[in-house]
Amino acid sequence: MKNFFLALFMFCSIFTLTAQEQDSRDHLNIKKNELKANGLFLVIGALDFSYERLINEESGFGLNVVVPYDEDIKESLEYFISPYYRFYFGDKYAAGFFLEGFGMLNSTERDFDFFIEEDEREYVTDFALGIGLGGKWITKSGFIGEINFGVGRNIFKSEETDIDFVSKFAITAGYRF
Repeated sequence: MKNFFLALFMFCSIFTLTAQEQDSRDHLNIKKNELKANGLFLVIGALDFSYERLINEESGFGLNVVVPYDEDIKESLEYFISPYYRFYFGDKYAAGFFLEGFGMLNSTERDFDFFIEEDEREYVTDFALGIGLGGKWITKSGFIGEINFGVGRNIFKSEETDIDFVSKFAITAGYRF
């Protein structure tokens, strides 16, 4: 009888060890890089691309770059570059609801009281800090859909422009690789 229980114990331990090995290998196969494009900004006249590197199943950091190509948007914004950190609350690996902290280096038009020509336009570069929230969905094949919103405040030269607050809004599509 002792031999039977010993054999049963060893048999169960082999399956347990095999399951642990497979879980650790699955963790190594997680794709941790994402490239995304903001479809909303493409429609309104700006190129908005993001790269995100996932740290673990709950967090990631990335960089968002926006450059307008529409003249109406160029009147007030020259560009912005925004590094960010996200904390995820979903069941999937780095997906679901998230909170975001971000910085934003932005170049906006200087405040003038009179009409100026386009080639005389001056921009002021400032840095903002902000927070945001959103949701990310991912398919098994790695395609991503995301919606997010964030608000921040310029902290250095806001008296030189009409822009004290900055915002981020995105409806993005991308791929995890």
